[in-house]
Amino acid sequence: MKKMIFHIPMKIDINLHSGSQIRPQKMIQAFKNIGYDVDIVMGYVKERKQQIKQIKQNIKDGIKYDFLYSESSTMPTALTEKHHLPVAPFLDFNFFRFCKDNGIRIGLFYRDVYWVFEEYKKEVPFFKRKFAEFFYRNDLKNYTKYLDVFYLPSKQMFEYVPINFSKKVIALPPAVEEKESLQNRNGDNLRFIYVGGIGDLYNLRLFSQVTSKFEKIQFNLCTRKNEWEKSKEKYTDCSSVTVHHKNGDELFMLYENSDISIYFVKPHELWSFAVGIKLFEYISYKKPIIAVKNTAVGEFVEKYNIGWVINYDESELENLIINLQNNPFQIDEKIKNIEKIILKHTWEARALQVQEDLTI
Repeated sequence: MKKMIFHIPMKIDINLHSGSQIRPQKMIQAFKNIGYDVDIVMGYVKERKQQIKQIKQNIKDGIKYDFLYSESSTMPTALTEKHHLPVAPFLDFNFFRFCKDNGIRIGLFYRDVYWVFEEYKKEVPFFKRKFAEFFYRNDLKNYTKYLDVFYLPSKQMFEYVPINFSKKVIALPPAVEEKESLQNRNGDNLRFIYVGGIGDLYNLRLFSQVTSKFEKIQFNLCTRKNEWEKSKEKYTDCSSVTVHHKNGDELFMLYENSDISIYFVKPHELWSFAVGIKLFEYISYKKPIIAVKNTAVGEFVEKYNIGWVINYDESELENLIINLQNNPFQIDEKIKNIEKIILKHTWEARALQVQEDLTI
């Protein structure tokens, strides 16, 4: 059987439904599904030390690994213990060096670059921020030494990463998990759905206000309860909004009772490159997407013609909704386009791409 190493310098909580917890699990399973025996380096330092020791011994014993695929944490590699102190700052990159010295190609998915933005500077106290930034930059320095391929959610993100990387930079966004989807249309009533965070970055107020002008509109807004409590005052005048706090399998019926998914969030520089797991969840449930121009998500939706991409503008949104009410067949056309691309964007397709990139 083919063998590969999967590395992530953190503990995964299978009960959390954030992208940073979901993606590694999906990628591990995808590598197994395409025929790999996967040796995993994952967990806190104590666990990773034991796993690394075993893999090093395997290599010394002559066991061959096709490649090492890694995913970064949203925190610096050295600070992923519960207490966020660098108890083993050289552990992971010394392992990368050992693998490279033994002819094993390395690719790493760099998850997040929020730390370079002003919002991060405002949210994190000065000394704590400077401490973290030192280790974020140390990660990037090591990536230039050891990586053969630098993966990002989108190619657009590369210009925001303060790294001098001369090898391959490749987009490896999240993926689709195929779902059974019954298109349960409710006459001429349009039903929208948004699933995810809500707050300053995920600002849905304009969309909520516009949909509330229409009588036959329902907006299913699904978010964490604590996030809704912090934001709900901004949505008190939005009559179209029905709030839900669901996750996992609970989402199935919510999607079945919705027609169109929403990525119509207030513009921010982050959206010029961010491609979240939410986009591919929408595609999984075959829900066409309303997105905003000049965003990475908008470019993806436009490229595959799987939704509607408009300016972040009240009148444009109103006109789109009126058009969809009068021409609901357009929804079915977009669903057909989604069905055409699903197999190109499964987790197995992502794993096959990594295999192709790292076994040349």
